[in-house]
Amino acid sequence: MSKLKHYETMFILKPTLTDEETVAQIENVKALIEKNGGEIASCLDMGSRELAYEIEKNKRGYYFVVYFKGNPAGIAEIERNYRINENLIRFIFIKYENKKEIAVWTKMSDEAAKKAN
Repeated sequence: MSKLKHYETMFILKPTLTDEETVAQIENVKALIEKNGGEIASCLDMGSRELAYEIEKNKRGYYFVVYFKGNPAGIAEIERNYRINENLIRFIFIKYENKKEIAVWTKMSDEAAKKAN
């Protein structure tokens, strides 16, 4: 098995979801990452924020970041699921590859974990 790569995914949920629906969507994404071979290091709940520009008539969105290790094949499946999820209005994956990038990933992941506790 190949060594897991370091990733960050940030996604924005529709602001029209209830608190319970938002939590359920976040839990679904975490489960999706784990189901596809990902190991979650930490999460950063950024809450509801104003969008830089309107997306699908939404002026706000609920921002959430997950730092995880995974394999490229798993990323493709997670991204496919993101695309068909109508509650997700935007997403991004960032891959950290060299030692310097991985050091940054580790620092951000550690800071997110501290905030969560």
